[in-house]
Amino acid sequence: MCCDCCLLGRAAQEKGLPCDHSLSLGYQCGLVSRACCDDGAPDVKTNTLAKCAQECVGNGTCACFKGYKLKPDGKNCEDINECLLGASNCRGGERCINTLGSFRCQREVSCGTGYELTDSNNCKDIDECESGTHNCAPDFMCQNTQGSFRCRPKNQCGDGYIQDALGSCIDINECLAQTGPCHPGQSCVNTVGSFTCQRNSVNCGRGYHLNDNGNRCVDIDECKGPDGECAGHGCINLVGSFRCECKIGFIFNSISRVCEDINECRHYPGRLCAHKCENAVGSYKCSCTQGFKLASDGRNCDDLNECESSPCSQECANVYGSYQCYCRRGYQLSDRDGINCEDIDECALPTGGHICSYRCHNTPGSFHCNCPATGYTLAPNGRSCQDVDECVTGTHTCSETESCFNVQGGFRCLSFECPPNYRRAGENRCERLLCNQTSECLALPLRITYYHLTFPTNIPVPTNVFRMGPSNTVPGDHVQIAIVGGNKGDFFGMQRVPSGGEMAVTRPITEPQDFELSLEMRLLRYGTTSTYLAKVLVFVVQEQPILPYNAIPE
Repeated sequence: MCCDCCLLGRAAQEKGLPCDHSLSLGYQCGLVSRACCDDGAPDVKTNTLAKCAQECVGNGTCACFKGYKLKPDGKNCEDINECLLGASNCRGGERCINTLGSFRCQREVSCGTGYELTDSNNCKDIDECESGTHNCAPDFMCQNTQGSFRCRPKNQCGDGYIQDALGSCIDINECLAQTGPCHPGQSCVNTVGSFTCQRNSVNCGRGYHLNDNGNRCVDIDECKGPDGECAGHGCINLVGSFRCECKIGFIFNSISRVCEDINECRHYPGRLCAHKCENAVGSYKCSCTQGFKLASDGRNCDDLNECESSPCSQECANVYGSYQCYCRRGYQLSDRDGINCEDIDECALPTGGHICSYRCHNTPGSFHCNCPATGYTLAPNGRSCQDVDECVTGTHTCSETESCFNVQGGFRCLSFECPPNYRRAGENRCERLLCNQTSECLALPLRITYYHLTFPTNIPVPTNVFRMGPSNTVPGDHVQIAIVGGNKGDFFGMQRVPSGGEMAVTRPITEPQDFELSLEMRLLRYGTTSTYLAKVLVFVVQEQPILPYNAIPE
C-alpha cells in the first residue's frame, strides 16, 4: 500500500499536477503521496517549500510531520519506529506493529467463540438471542449468557403438573406436596393431575382391640395374661402398650417387649474391671491377666511378686505384671528358658582372642590368662604377656667373656674376636693395624664394626632396619654400600640414600632365624678409596605368641 501511494505521487508530479491534491487517500497515504511527489519535483532555489520534504518552518529550516524525524541532510524525513523505541501504548496481550508515521496494536490471541473484537481492540460478548444466531426450538426461549446462550422451555403445563428441564409435564403428587389436603378421618389418594379423599375404616393398632360393639378401639391389659408378658419380672400396663420392670442386670427391650440380659462388659468397657471382664446372666465377673491377682474389691488387679517363689536360678527382679531373671558377673541367662544361668566362656567369645595375649583358661564365672613358660611374665593387667629382660634380671646363662643381648622371649650370648692384623678399639669395633703396603693388606677394611638387631617375624615389607654411611661428608665423596655376605634367602636389600645406604627387609620373614650380615662401604675421597665393614647380627624372633583357646603348647 505504501508503494502504491508513492507511485500515485510520482504520477501526479510527472503530469504537472499539484502535489497537494484533494484525492481521498487517507492521512498516511496522503503523506506518502505528497512526499514522493515533492521528492521528484525539480529543485528550484527560489521556491523555499521545494527544499523541504514535508514542512518548512521559515528561515530555510525544514520540519517533519508527527511520526517522522528529520534526516541528517536537513531536508528529508524518515519514519519513527515507535515499537522499537517503546513509545507505543499497547496493552498486555497486544503486539505493536509499526506503520508509516504511526503504529497500531494487534491482539496476539483471538477473542474465542461467543465474542467479537471491537474497534477499540477489546473482546465483546455476542448476544446470540438478539442477533438471531441461536438454535433454540420454537417451544423454547433463548436466554443470553457470557460467550454463549441457553434454551429454556416455555411453560405449557396446566394445574396439577410441573414442567421439567426438557419441557415435559410431570404429575404433582399432592398427597406428598401438601400438608393435610384431606379432612381428619380421611386418607389422600393421588390421581393424574389431581387427588381424592377417602373415609378411613376402623382399624385398631397394636395394643388395642375393638370393643364389643365394633365401633371403638380399647386398650389391651397385657399384664393380665396367664404367664405374664414379663416372664418373672414386674409388669406395668400402659395405654396401648405395657412395660416390664426388669431386675438388676436386665434391661427392657421396647421392640421385643422382653427383659434382656445387660452385657455390662460391652456397655461399660474399661470401667468395671481393671483387666478382663466376663459377662454373666444378670451380672459380670472380673479376672486378671498373667502376673496379677484379683484385689479384694473384685475389680482391680494387684501385681503378683513372682520372686517370692524363687523362679530364677540366681537373681530375680520383680517387675509390674511379671519378673525378670538376671545372672551374676561371669554368667549369662539361658536362651532356652530365660531362668537358668550359664557360665560365660570368655575364651570362646568372638573377642576371646583379644582377652589374653597368649592363652586363656575359662573358669566358672570368670577366666585367667597364662604366658609361655619361659621368656615372658604376666602383665599387671592380667591379660598381656611382657617380655622378661634376662640381661637385666640376671637370669641369663652367658659366661663372663660373653655379653648378654635380650630378644623377645629370650636372650643371646654374644662375643667376638678381631681377625688377624686388627686390634680391638671398643666394645664392638676392630681397627686395622698398619700395613706393609702390600695390596692384600691395603684391600682389607679400615674398620670392622659389630651391630646387633632384633625384630619379630612378619614385619611389613619393606621396612628399613639399618643405615650406614660416613660420619662426616666432604664435597666430592663417592660412596658405595653393598651386602657382601650372610644374606641367605635374599630377605634383605640395600638402597642408596644421600648420605650412604639403608638396609631394608624386602621379603616377609615368617620363621624365627638368625642372620650374620656383612655390609661393605667403599668411600672414595680425595682420590683414595677406603673400605669399612659392618657385621650386623639380626635375630628374628617369633612375634608375641597367641594360641587358640585350649591349645596345648609344645
